[in-house]
Amino acid sequence: MMPMSPSADSFGLAHFLAQGSPIELAPLYLLALMSIATWCVIVLKTIQAIRVRRQGGAFLRQCWNGGGKAQIEQYLGRHAAADPWSRLTATGLAACGQLAGLPVDAPLSLGAPDQFLTRVLRRGIGCEILELESGLTVLAIVASAAPFVGLFGTVWGIYHALIAIGTSGQSSLAQVAGPVGEALVMTAFGLGTALPAVLAYNIFVRSNRRILADLDGFAHDLFVFLGCSLDARGV
Repeated sequence: MMPMSPSADSFGLAHFLAQGSPIELAPLYLLALMSIATWCVIVLKTIQAIRVRRQGGAFLRQCWNGGGKAQIEQYLGRHAAADPWSRLTATGLAACGQLAGLPVDAPLSLGAPDQFLTRVLRRGIGCEILELESGLTVLAIVASAAPFVGLFGTVWGIYHALIAIGTSGQSSLAQVAGPVGEALVMTAFGLGTALPAVLAYNIFVRSNRRILADLDGFAHDLFVFLGCSLDARGV
């Protein structure tokens, strides 16, 4: 009597999930966690980018373009500084207030007023860089590690499939193709997890680069603006 060939229902993703050992399923669970983390970061960073552009545009339109120092202070008093441009402006105004409230000889220990203001604005830009780049590390880790996690699952699955085939003594194509095909699915899962992370990482890096370029130019204008106010006060 000829041995019956395995049916199509004997292999596949459902069979792999039902019959796989914990070690074989561990890469799949890890890839699932990576995929969830990736999409959470994508959603949060997208919301952050939209909010930064909208709130920053409102600040620049309403008070910075054509507005005076009093108008800017009034706007920041009514609205929380929730975008890089308004936060950097609030930081610069706080530095000017700190200089104005000090005795005449006190700023000498801090350096010249323009040097002190430059350091404050640089620290402010550094904080904004950290804020914009938050979450990108997760995308970079997933993009680089997910293919290798999937490959590890494939190698481990093929290893056990070949051991099982060798133990059974059956080496027909039908006996080999099914288990090996199940194992190769892990590589596909790894690539499918890494691809959104790679695309999102490149998109967000480019978006952050544009924001930081705008912010750097804005910082120079802010330095000139606040420097003029310091000169007017005689600081």
